[in-house]
Amino acid sequence: MNKTELIEQIANSADISKASAGRALDAAIVAVTTSLKKGQTVTLVGFGSFYVGNRAARSGRNPRTGDAIKIKAAKVPKFRAGKGLKDAVN
Repeated sequence: MNKTELIEQIANSADISKASAGRALDAAIVAVTTSLKKGQTVTLVGFGSFYVGNRAARSGRNPRTGDAIKIKAAKVPKFRAGKGLKDAVN
């Protein structure tokens, strides 16, 4: 499912226009992104939690040359599925 199909599904389920559903989805994505930038966790009960994880610095190899390179530490967005979502999938 892509973004357009998701917007269509939201519009049909909520009985609203596709334009309104698109704005609502965009607003939700912005809200989650903003919270994660601040280091906060976003929890949707029954669905799951979005949080920021830390990836440690490590060494790697340049696939083209084979030279060893240092990869910096980074913050990465992560998602942990909730019980409701896990039960729905299984």
